[in-house]
Amino acid sequence: MRDDFSDCPFDRRRSGGSGRLVTGVAWAVLLLGLWLWGRDLTEVRPQTSGPATGDMAAGVRSEAELPPAARPLAKAQPLRLDIPDLGVQAPVVRRGLDRRGAIEPPPFDQAGVVGWYAAGVEPGAAGAALMVGHVDTETRPAVFYKLSTLTPGRTVRVVRADGRVAEFTVDDVRVLSRDRFDARQAYGVHRPGRAELRLITCGGTFDPVRRGYTANVVVSAYLTATGV
Repeated sequence: MRDDFSDCPFDRRRSGGSGRLVTGVAWAVLLLGLWLWGRDLTEVRPQTSGPATGDMAAGVRSEAELPPAARPLAKAQPLRLDIPDLGVQAPVVRRGLDRRGAIEPPPFDQAGVVGWYAAGVEPGAAGAALMVGHVDTETRPAVFYKLSTLTPGRTVRVVRADGRVAEFTVDDVRVLSRDRFDARQAYGVHRPGRAELRLITCGGTFDPVRRGYTANVVVSAYLTATGV
């Protein structure tokens, strides 16, 4: 796997006949090999709408205000991701690593689809399951456009192939600058024994020089209920 920091490159395709580089399409590249790269986190306050564009911290609830963790489920493939507060009901597709050692995003023409890192943990099973999605396209918002507006206590549901629904409670929302990035804190297990979920997309601002977004939005959640 590639040992590097997290990055958000843009789609390098040409747009129509104009020859203009598309700068509105981005996806979160999750690099898994270097857990100890960097030390500092840039914490971000989620925006009221749209992708996060600053370096601020999300509101945090105390543990007493959040529900207790539920017992992890057996392994099962995710089929759909629901985020009721954002109006998201998105099919989930299996993704692996590309030749650079980064997680493959969903296809650019499927902006409403979420990618699950299939070589990792299944959502609902013990450990941290990883999902990525586009923040926008050249012409419209994508599935994770408002991901940064989630706050602790909100609900995320994953419909699984075994017929179970894994219900997660958000406990942390951050935008992590790619120049000061700690992959262990972003993607590692926050508490051993829990079933955890990470939702990842691009954030910060678009850098025309580096031709990519300056940060990643990372929503962390943990399993609090199950249903059918």
